[in-house]
Amino acid sequence: NLFSGLAIKLKGKSCFPYGPDMRVNIPENTLYTYPDISIFCGDVLSAQFDEDTAVQPTVLIEILSPSTKQYDRGAKFKLYRDIPTLKEYILVDAESINIEAFRINSNNHWELEEYKTTSGELAIPSVQVSISIADIYDRTRL
Repeated sequence: NLFSGLAIKLKGKSCFPYGPDMRVNIPENTLYTYPDISIFCGDVLSAQFDEDTAVQPTVLIEILSPSTKQYDRGAKFKLYRDIPTLKEYILVDAESINIEAFRINSNNHWELEEYKTTSGELAIPSVQVSISIADIYDRTRL
């Protein structure tokens, strides 16, 4: 739901969402990873030695599962923070209505905004879109 909503909202803009088949490399720490959703703005730049891998995402989104939840919140987020172009890191819980949106502020510190009900919208200011929380969790049994 989130991916399709982003694709619609970003249509015709300079930013574009990719699904989990887009591999991302972080040259600053050598991590190769497959985020659930990544948003790149402008031209998608390939990794220096690998045309099938992109660098410099603006937004990364992970859908939390019981087996990945701790890694996505901890060690992976620490590695993601080395990406100089990353403006937002969003974690969407698959077992409860809970979205954590981490955004870099003007002081270069990460701030958290949480969404715990289906009312309201998830704001993604770095790409100038927002998506209804109810739409994100539509048909999920939560």
